[in-house]
Amino acid sequence: MCNIYTLLKLLHFLIFLWFNPYMQIILNTIAIFLRVFSNSLSNVLQKKLAGENENPINVNFINYFILSVFSIPLLLLVDYNLISYKFWIFALLGGITGAICNCFMVLALEKGELSVLGPINSYKAVIGLIFGIIILHEYPTFYGILGIMLIIAGSYFIFDTASPKVFLRKDIQYRIYALIFSALEAVFIKKVIILSSITTSFITSSFMGALFSFIIVRIFSNKELQLPNKNHSVMYIMTAICFGLMTFTTAYVFKYMNVGYALSLFQISILINVILGYKLFNEKNLLKKLFGSLIILIGSATILIFGH
Repeated sequence: MCNIYTLLKLLHFLIFLWFNPYMQIILNTIAIFLRVFSNSLSNVLQKKLAGENENPINVNFINYFILSVFSIPLLLLVDYNLISYKFWIFALLGGITGAICNCFMVLALEKGELSVLGPINSYKAVIGLIFGIIILHEYPTFYGILGIMLIIAGSYFIFDTASPKVFLRKDIQYRIYALIFSALEAVFIKKVIILSSITTSFITSSFMGALFSFIIVRIFSNKELQLPNKNHSVMYIMTAICFGLMTFTTAYVFKYMNVGYALSLFQISILINVILGYKLFNEKNLLKKLFGSLIILIGSATILIFGH
């Protein structure tokens, strides 16, 4: 009897949530937090795999391959009437940029510290301003300049130097390349969602990512594609699950939010990356990097909210 009463209360609560006018806000909030944590956990697992002598480019492909296998049953949910030639154009562009982005991300994680590479994501706002000046002739306001100065100031605490030479480091360069392709991928994902659905976007990201990451392996890898070390099989599956959750929640948030605002909220993950880098990889200067990350977040938010 008690169990029936508990189930009825749970059902009543779920019905209340479903018809609650703030339900979409609640779901968006949950999706944002899931995206932030799954992204950080995916980075941790990718770094561990790269640190275990797994070829980073192979890690990228196997990650997408496992995700595409998990996506096969979801093909039954696709509304094929929505598929058009425009859909395929943006799906292909999203697959190419996504595969390149994740490839550079794994390469960066192999060589660099998680607590340093995470905060660099906030430079996306600076890159957006630069492209705005070059392409659109949109010049930053006072707040845009202030935001750039805050990001540079915060970077001093992350990099332990204010010298531009820090950008000659391979890990930093790879992370910035990943950042640029990530920004492009976000635009293409949003377009794919508009032309189809969240589920279709997730499936195409998985299959296209597997296809183009395999091409990257064949072109750039010095080693032949190898099956993962048996001891790392569970880690690969966990990486794919985290990456898949990150991909799906990203698509979900893009469906209901402006891409620019969503990307700014995703940057909360830089604080998590700093903490995980300290806890799991014994990276130094936790408080200093947290302070720098907070300054960078404020600078990024200043650009995104007031800088245009």
